[in-house]
Amino acid sequence: MTVTQLSTFVLVARLGSVAAAAQTLSVSESAVSQAIGALRIHFGDPLIRRTSGGGMRLTPAGARLLPVASRMVALSADAEVAVRAARGAPDELRVVATSTLAEFVLPSLMEAFAVRAGRRTETSFGVAVGNEMRVLVENRLADVALGPDLAAVRGGELVSEPLFRAQLVVVTGARVPRPPGPPPLWSWLVDSSGTDPEADSGRLLRRLDVPERHVRVFPNQTATWAAAAEGAGVAPALVHLVSPRIRRDELRMLETSATPSDATWHATVLRPEHRSPATDAFLHFLHTPGATRIMRAPGAGVPPSQFRPPVYVTLWGG
Repeated sequence: MTVTQLSTFVLVARLGSVAAAAQTLSVSESAVSQAIGALRIHFGDPLIRRTSGGGMRLTPAGARLLPVASRMVALSADAEVAVRAARGAPDELRVVATSTLAEFVLPSLMEAFAVRAGRRTETSFGVAVGNEMRVLVENRLADVALGPDLAAVRGGELVSEPLFRAQLVVVTGARVPRPPGPPPLWSWLVDSSGTDPEADSGRLLRRLDVPERHVRVFPNQTATWAAAAEGAGVAPALVHLVSPRIRRDELRMLETSATPSDATWHATVLRPEHRSPATDAFLHFLHTPGATRIMRAPGAGVPPSQFRPPVYVTLWGG
């Protein structure tokens, strides 16, 4: 039995599927299944069973193992931090964010933090949806999550601090007529945040009762705006990010019953006693005027597909 196997079990149990755990860890589903299989052999119990509806449920033994495994994974992470500090190794900072933040803001934030910190820090960052971010931070597989207020859904281990208030609107092509019918019947163009019930775009679609068949998902926010400009549909957007395209007369805003609406970016971390020094330093930096300026007027950034994922299945192997 290894900590890697236990952390994989925790992710499968918390996320509800082998596929979700594999995507979060950036490994194959077979690698996840092998880790779970090894634990099943070790304990002599299935631990997790598939349900008739296609989901998964813990066996009684799996339900008892889950909180113990979570504590073991957390202790392993604490041990990793302690040994790195004792060896004088660089601090480690792993950040996950919503696709919009990752596309527009996160690269500039990380670069500015590295300059300001003036210390060696190994950073990695990537994209995740709300539930994945919560599980990653709770189980010490990420240090900071940027996006929705994750502590509001379930208290305990997590602390969410507001960072930046924005305004969510809906945009379409500047020369495209208003779509016919009510908003639920429009063609909606979203990035992955539109499929996340905790993200601003996901909440907007839910408030407007937009059926899934009227939603098209694109790799990133820039692609949704380009498609909207060409008349393919409408897209949610944050005003301060999309305003350059509005000024260039590529897009225009549409009013709906749910927009304009407020949207707030949060930083979610563990409670103070469980944070690393790098996490505390980054959290402090996020509240500085320099970080606020970057969030208000970020650089071009890079597509989420170019990010190195923040978690590796071999992180605590052995």
